[in-house]
Amino acid sequence: MLPFSREHLRPGDRLCAAVSGGADSVALLLALHAANRQHKDALGAVLSAVHVHHNLRGDEADADATFVADLCARLEVPLHRIEVDVPEHIASTGETLEEAARNLRYAAFHELLSTGQADAILTAHTLDDQAETVLMKLLRGAWTDGLSAIHPVLVPDKPKTGQIIRPLLATRRSQIETYLHEHNQPWREDSSNADTHHTRNRVRHELMPLLRTFNPNLDQALANIAELAREEESRWQTELARLLPQLLLPGKPVRGGGRAVSTNPADSALSIEIERLRAFDPALRRRVLRAAARQLGVRLSFEETARLLALCGLQPHPTVTSRSGAVLQLSNQLRAERSIREIRLSRYFA
Repeated sequence: MLPFSREHLRPGDRLCAAVSGGADSVALLLALHAANRQHKDALGAVLSAVHVHHNLRGDEADADATFVADLCARLEVPLHRIEVDVPEHIASTGETLEEAARNLRYAAFHELLSTGQADAILTAHTLDDQAETVLMKLLRGAWTDGLSAIHPVLVPDKPKTGQIIRPLLATRRSQIETYLHEHNQPWREDSSNADTHHTRNRVRHELMPLLRTFNPNLDQALANIAELAREEESRWQTELARLLPQLLLPGKPVRGGGRAVSTNPADSALSIEIERLRAFDPALRRRVLRAAARQLGVRLSFEETARLLALCGLQPHPTVTSRSGAVLQLSNQLRAERSIREIRLSRYFA
């Protein structure tokens, strides 16, 4: 039996497995189907599958879709076949091929959830995928929220619309292939997975094998980092939820007391008293500034956070002064202004 987590799976749920035709997703569907038919400890779910055709790779992609349809027919599992147009999406958004494919794929998943056709979408992300993702995040300089990488459960923004669950995150790709061979179950190989022009493929085929010569348990070590980062981030978010209502002040102060707050959403602004920020340790200072920017819809980079701390007079920076009246223009139309007592963050729109 292929090991997979049942932690977030409940009897009676309508579970929809995302099946591309590759080894991981085929193994997931087979394992769920087998678990649903057990006499003891049966999964007790209503099982279906979804295949997203991205309109890439021509005949090969068509053959993938046919393979998945035949597999679902043999298992008597209902199939949702969804077509999306990745090239058209790239032309209109400028996203990379990987970004566009993922965004359209997850939009299709959310549609199934929001329309009540499934209570949960199950994707076949493995421990190997998790390790690769953590390494890619490290290379890009991610914070701990980024290092948490692939979460076991992804809850959509809209409440009560189901979840996206990754039950194979503790399962190795080698275990999956062994399981499929034992069951004489073929799978489809995506030729684009060998194209090292894509970052993930370079990491998978070139960087990970090299790093495993330094640490044979590299994949598990990186997956452990993701779990630690996820737990650390959860702890910080609890702390910030407690502190931020006391720290973030709307608008800006006016003579005679009180604060001026614009009713125009485009003029939204938040202020923080510098002395209150000074009382915190460096880690919490960074968290508070980043959380304030997030409330205005902006993600701060490490360098931008360092510049804000310098504007507050809390750490040195070669190009930033902490004098009253100083202004920083940051990414995504975020503006920071220093007064005697406060730092004010606001969005400006041209």
